[in-house]
Amino acid sequence: MYLPERHRQTQPEALLGLIARHPLGMLVTAHEGAPDADHLPFEFLPSGAQGVLRAHVARANPVWRRDGQQALVVFRGPSGYVTPDRLEKVEKQGRVVPTWDYEVVHVHGRLRTVDDPQWLLALVHRQSGRHEASQSAPWSVDDAPRDYIDAMLKAIVGIEIAVERIEGKWKGSAPVARAGKMPHAA
Repeated sequence: MYLPERHRQTQPEALLGLIARHPLGMLVTAHEGAPDADHLPFEFLPSGAQGVLRAHVARANPVWRRDGQQALVVFRGPSGYVTPDRLEKVEKQGRVVPTWDYEVVHVHGRLRTVDDPQWLLALVHRQSGRHEASQSAPWSVDDAPRDYIDAMLKAIVGIEIAVERIEGKWKGSAPVARAGKMPHAA
């Protein structure tokens, strides 16, 4: 990622906060010599030196067979098109251009496959608990029949990425972006 120093985000709470608010990450691996992307909801857990990302995939998804491969997970936060300000156009004699503001976190690490029903059950409990918390009547894994959950667990495989490097880019050129609010957020 092209990362000019002025856009570099290094604050762990900002980087992890973006991941927490936007947990759908794009997992990039290599498949037959070409980049391949899978979009998965991840959780971040403090573990080891820099933490770990965890998710699960359908057993039919071949990405879990890339155990040991270097991986990149991209988390995208708010973004938006920024048109030049009318006053700025006058002040700079028209020497302004539009831009795109965004926040993004890249997490690098090695993919590890986890094919353990207890590990998967704990992951599913944590993820559904987190994402259901805002519902008026939250669903729980325990709401489903145990034999059904057992069958579902056989249909998924866990993946884990120990964070080796994490980098963030906060490209905010407009005053509202610098204040933490992206214009025309997408």
